Amino acid sequence: MRHGDKVKNLSRTKAHREALLSNLACQLIEHKRIVTTVAKAKALRVYVEPLITKGKTNTTHQRRVVFSYLQDKEAIKELFGNVAEKVAGRPGGYTRIIKLGARPGDNAETALIELVDFNEIYGKGKGEAKAPAKKTRRSGAAKKKAEGTDKPEASATEDKAAE
Repeated sequence: MRHGDKVKNLSRTKAHREALLSNLACQLIEHKRIVTTVAKAKALRVYVEPLITKGKTNTTHQRRVVFSYLQDKEAIKELFGNVAEKVAGRPGGYTRIIKLGARPGDNAETALIELVDFNEIYGKGKGEAKAPAKKTRRSGAAKKKAEGTDKPEASATEDKAAE
């Protein structure tokens, strides 16, 4: 029975599992999104979110604690630099897992795990400015026509509504 055993073993020894999660976490921090199996993505989320929380307080102690998990100086720089800056206002939930379907080779369920604040598609929230709409060739003539005759059309429709 597995009472109280909440560790996802991933069919690996402790040393192998820690090395795997450390490497996955470093790649996630550096590339902002990675594709892996669903089981590894779920285990990685539990592993990396406390590290990101530690990254929000940039002290020597927190850097050493995170380095003991990751063992990668470039990932530490990225975590305490760009990532910490983006997630500063977020109280948790730094990652998102999107299921992709079965992998052709071994039929394993794959998933995309990404840092939420680095996705431009879903990231359009309250505090961010909207990008200007893309222009098409057709819209230029229609806008000029509408701007030039905007007031007469409005008054014509008001006259019709009044009758």
